[in-house]
Amino acid sequence: MAAEDVPVITRKHELDNNTGQSGDCVRKSGVSPQHTPATKIWFGRVSNEPGFRSPPHHHGEAETGGYVLKGKGRIYFGKDFTQFVDMEEGDFVFVPPFMPHVEVNMSTEDELVWLTARTPDNIVVNLPDVPDEALEGYRRA
Repeated sequence: MAAEDVPVITRKHELDNNTGQSGDCVRKSGVSPQHTPATKIWFGRVSNEPGFRSPPHHHGEAETGGYVLKGKGRIYFGKDFTQFVDMEEGDFVFVPPFMPHVEVNMSTEDELVWLTARTPDNIVVNLPDVPDEALEGYRRA
């Protein structure tokens, strides 16, 4: 049996942050090419401290699936990031490839935690930032 033919466990204290990042949105991989035999998936934990957000970015060719494990989030998108969708604990979200967006923790008191899966890897292409005031309803902690 080859090494890739056995389960690989990443313990909670072994999550790898040597992966694409965007501002205050912290990504830590659990299953990824960075530290497992995986070659076609990135699966990890993404968190935003209270009132924090990512800068505008997209994920290149990667399709992204997310699950809100804890908290309330918002994804801004569209021209000048004037459109948005809100999510809360238990919601799933799909973000298409190459779609510029901003990920926001809408709470100024509680952490936002997502589980995110991406194929083929955690591609993060950061774009020029926008002022907080441009994001309707957003406020920092």
